Amino acid sequence: MEYKEIKELIKEMESSNLSILSLELPDGLKINIEKQNNGRPILIDEKVPEPLPQKEENKIQEDLKIIKAPMVGTFYASNNPNKPPYVKSGDTITKGQVVCIVEAMKLMNEIESEFDGEIVEVCVKDGETVGYGEPLFKIK
Repeated sequence: MEYKEIKELIKEMESSNLSILSLELPDGLKINIEKQNNGRPILIDEKVPEPLPQKEENKIQEDLKIIKAPMVGTFYASNNPNKPPYVKSGDTITKGQVVCIVEAMKLMNEIESEFDGEIVEVCVKDGETVGYGEPLFKIK
């Protein structure tokens, strides 16, 4: 949400009968606006992920490749709960290697790596629901 949009929310709240407005956006941004006794709204809480310095952020983005969920479904790290995961942080993988399963509509879809590299981070936990395009793995 942009600063301009937050200002518009405050302006709308001034002319409404609302005394408190709380929002939580899908990206994790939380906004709480509350009117003071004089009827003027104030922003009382805004939690925004702290941005990295621009140069550092760009360097991290350039170095990492992301394997994203190709569909909405349930993420499974292995094909059997009693078996170890296909991959974990620190593993070296090759293009075409199965890295996980995403279950969608009772179909188990093996997800293959699009890259060669090393797993830096597994972004989701076994059994979690993932959305289309959500990062599953970070690779360098």
